[in-house]
Amino acid sequence: MATATALAGEPLDALVWRATGGGSAAVDQVLALNPGVAAIGVALPEGTVVTLPETSTSSPDIELVQLWD
Repeated sequence: MATATALAGEPLDALVWRATGGGSAAVDQVLALNPGVAAIGVALPEGTVVTLPETSTSSPDIELVQLWD
């Protein structure tokens, strides 16, 4: 599993976004993988190591809609 290290005062959601590009679902996974991180508070101390979930390397296919042909 990959890990990320928090910057000084960085919120968990910002760390997850910086490390994985994930949103709230990824934050929920990180909280499940790292018991006790929520107890630290909103701002993580500098140097806090957080285990990250496995991310898929494939991007989902997005159907594009064109307004004009």
